[in-house]
Amino acid sequence: MDLFNNLIFGFGVALSLQNLFYCFVGVLVGTLIGVLPGIGPLGTIAILLPITYSVSPVAAMIMLAGIYYGAQYGGSTTAILVNLPGETSSVVTCIDGYQMAQQGRAGPALAIAAIGSFFAGTVGTLLIALFGPPLADVALKFGAPEYFSLMLMGLVAAAVLAQGDMVKSIAMVVLGLLLGIIGTDVNSGVQRFSFGIFELTDGIGFIVVAVGVFAVGEIVNNLGERQERRVLSAKVSNLFPTWQDLKASAGPIVRGTGLGCFFGVLPGTGPAIASFSSYMLEKKLAKDPDRFGKGAIEGVAGPEAANNADAQCKFIPMLTLGLPASGVMALMLGALTIQGIQPGPQVMTQRPELFWGLIASMWIGNAMLVVLNLPLIGLWVRLLQVPYRLLFPAIMAFSAIGIFSVNNSAFEIHLTALFGVLGFMWMRLGFPLAPMLLGFVLGPMMEEYLRRAMLMSGGDPSVFVTRPISLAFIIATVLILVVMVAPSVRKRREAFTD
Repeated sequence: MDLFNNLIFGFGVALSLQNLFYCFVGVLVGTLIGVLPGIGPLGTIAILLPITYSVSPVAAMIMLAGIYYGAQYGGSTTAILVNLPGETSSVVTCIDGYQMAQQGRAGPALAIAAIGSFFAGTVGTLLIALFGPPLADVALKFGAPEYFSLMLMGLVAAAVLAQGDMVKSIAMVVLGLLLGIIGTDVNSGVQRFSFGIFELTDGIGFIVVAVGVFAVGEIVNNLGERQERRVLSAKVSNLFPTWQDLKASAGPIVRGTGLGCFFGVLPGTGPAIASFSSYMLEKKLAKDPDRFGKGAIEGVAGPEAANNADAQCKFIPMLTLGLPASGVMALMLGALTIQGIQPGPQVMTQRPELFWGLIASMWIGNAMLVVLNLPLIGLWVRLLQVPYRLLFPAIMAFSAIGIFSVNNSAFEIHLTALFGVLGFMWMRLGFPLAPMLLGFVLGPMMEEYLRRAMLMSGGDPSVFVTRPISLAFIIATVLILVVMVAPSVRKRREAFTD
């Protein structure tokens, strides 16, 4: 009964004119950046963070969330029509989606992608509503040692589960932690790592790092890549899938949703992993696996449901525990702190309009996306023909204006440019960027909880292993490291013995 009343309260918040407007803007911008390859939700949210200063926390979070899950919808459009994924999570959709378009079945492919995404988004939102309050109740019993151990586990999991070299991921986490402690120590008043630069005494702004690395760096990286866009010339028609299409897609959508929800709550994993796992599962379960890669509708339905369920469920640890499971969620966490809201389980009790209003807006946003995507397919296709060289100057100018508007500081624009260069170098060298952002966001909070724990225990570090919940998190951290490191150690040992 409480859940029903809370949802009614949430819809009352989400259906206000202001929040409906920002929900619409969020899903529209999300679809747009999902369609246009080159700048994903990370960069877009980073660029739009300065706007959140001038709106309410609820409206800001509704808009940013709409950008995130809206991008998952938009990415499937280009994957099917152009064979060019607007989002990394839509790479798998290219395999069968583009083949269906070549066979004159782009309409059913787009419709099934939209249906699967809507179903997965609805289920994911329901899971947040169901499991959010119990998780928050448990988290309210956490003390400083438990929060420190939880964040340590989240950072280690994000590093070892991230794509690419695990050592590089851990190095980026450590770098993020170091960047996060630049500035003046709040307890002693001593300046740390400011190197005598006055502008660094307050630390490096979250928006500066986010825009520099994920917007400027991504743009510079994309300018060096030549991408051929083969836009489908035939008019998209017959959007309604046949009964056989619906029957064949029902199972993959349900299974993809389940996989996406599972991967969604794991730190460090992204929608791409969920969609790839769904595709491999459907191929294994199929009576005729040879159909995959030649236009099998199951290869569109499962992955599209998986990446949207993953995107929705990423909000569960962020909203209930204050633990970001991905780079985008770290940006969301930063948006909360910009608004003066301390992330964690107390958000649900102290700011119920934010928690339940955001959940209700996700249902509204998913419905908007279904209505928006299919009728506007022609517009999205025409936008794909705009050369990227004409888009990036506008994006760079908007980024600079946004950065300057926060503190009226030219120094921060220069610092953003520096992080843009560093972001580009890190991408080229294969260093993952999301773990660095997670470390940067969680670093100051981890330091605060570590100090509180030491004060509680009188300087005794055994407090982290004598408290059961904290000990459980530490054991889980060690197990994650062992499970991920053991195979590589075994391979090296076998190579040495040979």
